[in-house]
Amino acid sequence: MITAHPSLLRELVERCETLRHRLAADNSAETIRRLDDAAYTLCVITATRQLDTALFVARRQIAEAMRQEQPLRH
Repeated sequence: MITAHPSLLRELVERCETLRHRLAADNSAETIRRLDDAAYTLCVITATRQLDTALFVARRQIAEAMRQEQPLRH
């Protein structure tokens, strides 16, 4: 399975989380549009259809990439 680079996933996760928090505070049309765009991109990259699922999958892929980068210690 092809996955996005962890830095891209991290950036999109952070963007979605930030925009969700901002939306709770201001509920502006611009924030809604930006969140929709970021959520769509994250869903496409993670092959999911809902933001919560996309966030879960992205976090799992990030964790897996980090685990693979760190050598095992004996």
